[in-house]
Amino acid sequence: MRSAYLDASGRPLVAVTGLGVVTSLGRGKADNWSRLTVGQSGIHRITRFPTEGLRTTIAGTVDDLFDRSFAAPELSEKLALIAAEEAVAQSGLGRPGDFPGPLFMAVPPVELEWVQKQELAASSNGDVTYQALLADAARHRHTDYHAMFLFGSVADHIADHFGTKGSPISLSTACSSGATAIQMGVEAIRRGDTEAALCIGTDGSVQAESLIRFSLLSALSTQNDPPTAASKPFSKNRDGFVMGEGGAALVLESYESARRRGAAILGFVLGCGEKGDGFHRTRSSPDGRPAIVAMQQALADAGLKPDQIDYVNAHGTSTPENDKMEAMSCTAVFGERMGRLPISSNKSMVGHTLTAAGAVEAVFSLLTIAHGRIPPTINYREPDPNIPLDVVPNVARDAAVRRVISNSFGFGGQNTCLVFADSPA
Repeated sequence: MRSAYLDASGRPLVAVTGLGVVTSLGRGKADNWSRLTVGQSGIHRITRFPTEGLRTTIAGTVDDLFDRSFAAPELSEKLALIAAEEAVAQSGLGRPGDFPGPLFMAVPPVELEWVQKQELAASSNGDVTYQALLADAARHRHTDYHAMFLFGSVADHIADHFGTKGSPISLSTACSSGATAIQMGVEAIRRGDTEAALCIGTDGSVQAESLIRFSLLSALSTQNDPPTAASKPFSKNRDGFVMGEGGAALVLESYESARRRGAAILGFVLGCGEKGDGFHRTRSSPDGRPAIVAMQQALADAGLKPDQIDYVNAHGTSTPENDKMEAMSCTAVFGERMGRLPISSNKSMVGHTLTAAGAVEAVFSLLTIAHGRIPPTINYREPDPNIPLDVVPNVARDAAVRRVISNSFGFGGQNTCLVFADSPA
């Protein structure tokens, strides 16, 4: 007889015992959920840096929690810390500074930003040559930059703070990164490497250079006025995504461990699927096959059939191509049922939190299950006739939701899908 703590494949069931989140809607699950479900947007005009002359002047930045601006790695770390403190406290797992498992952390790519580059140029008296910069570095005047802009530094600091075990894993798989961090935690528990894992996605990279780069790719919405109406996934008049910031954390634990210590179970991660797509650096494969396979793999991994999913938490970026591809791919997986299977995009309110998106949307998916309320896709005023989906429009929908598939499709063909549920069965 199979143990109640194992799935049909004989692997440990993975429960969620802690959740934490911070976005442009606010700090913590309560603020985010209350504002998300009333259709409030956190997107606003950028005040962090000058935007004169830019085609896009809006973003879902996290500003009100801090009294000054930070470089992207610093802000990413602070957002991760806020989310993880909430998640670890809710889980009640371990002791302060002694988390009994590894850290899997999605962080954005890091590089010196314009402010630091300008300071380096000034310190070399205008002689910005390679030899001059080497000479300046030899005087050890910028060791803080070196520490700040190392890719693994954010995860190292978070690991030190929480006392996670083993070497922290830093990963960056474009916009699927947050989901990939969760997948790695699930796999570690299933392998028996650990009984618990702290999984985080964070991104504080709304800076001038990153905004301009996405703008040059024609990926961003230029509908700046009003800012709250710019992100409109699945709408006919969508014109691009809106950058956002945030952090989210999940404490994953083997079901057996969680039950043994009497922890409150917030849900389960039943399935993970991923599929790489080498078609193009930014564009999706026209046939949608990688996204289709990622969803199919997640369902198969969960031991579920398509008709057992109650809600699709869409990647839903509001770009013309992504939304069309996702609709086509979902229809290929769920068939004619997509006309009545609820789907919505949190990005309509918090923007696209990039590296953090998969983790942020995982938290929102589990809250949807817990509360029986599906957050809306706001700004859905002009449906796209080529995307015949049951988009939850503008107002939250109360529904019995037991199982959710959450999609994360990233630039460079990084596709990761997760299945969450209220119970193992």
